[in-house]
Amino acid sequence: MIHTELIPNKGYLGLNPVDFGFETCQPEHSFGPAVRTYWLLHFVVRGRGIFERDGVTHHLQAGDLFVIPPFRKTFYKADKDDPWEYTWISFTSCEDLPELLGQSVIHLPAAGRIFHEMKRCQQLGNGKTAFICGKLWELFSLFWEQETPATDYVENALHLIHTEYMYDLSVESIAHRLGLDRSYFYSLFKNKLGVSPQQYLIRYRMEQAAVLMTAGGRSPTLAANSVGYKDIYTFSKMFKRVYGVSPREYIQINR
Repeated sequence: MIHTELIPNKGYLGLNPVDFGFETCQPEHSFGPAVRTYWLLHFVVRGRGIFERDGVTHHLQAGDLFVIPPFRKTFYKADKDDPWEYTWISFTSCEDLPELLGQSVIHLPAAGRIFHEMKRCQQLGNGKTAFICGKLWELFSLFWEQETPATDYVENALHLIHTEYMYDLSVESIAHRLGLDRSYFYSLFKNKLGVSPQQYLIRYRMEQAAVLMTAGGRSPTLAANSVGYKDIYTFSKMFKRVYGVSPREYIQINR
């Protein structure tokens, strides 16, 4: 028994579902060798089978998930005595995907709940694609939780700068919030981006101020206050250091 659910193409850029389905296979039912142009994930609900990818044969059972990336030749076949039942979801994506999807097979019984809940899409109309997309993100969150956490202090620092540049933010306060010594944080940041944290913070603030004054039509004083400078003279000095002209001259040039 096979059931395939057509998922309307909404053209989502992050994750765009292609189709969803489930099947209880006959003994030795097989598919392939074949190649797809999209991602395809199968979750084994019960039974057994084999999956071949990159010249390696994997023997799968309930709780296993096998991964078919775009343009990779694969083959899979149900067991003769205990044929499998599986659920699948296919999608396209321009996102950075979980590292686990680099594996051919993932043993993750907890994913079964999400695949089972995907079946609810059969009851939906206009919301079907969004529902399946949400379940895909939930599945990905489960994948990411399996990965070894890696602290990227520079990425965290950039996030702080990009979201809190308008407040009283300093290199010392960023290092403190990251739990790092100031000198060590400085070295990490400079080695990765080629500029010091202070240089990056100043330039980012000035870039936001420039947008406010030109695209936003705001005054230099309001722009200064909006990017964390209460002193217009200090702001003007920093702005000229970055752009080579004063804030008012910059406005005139970019009108």
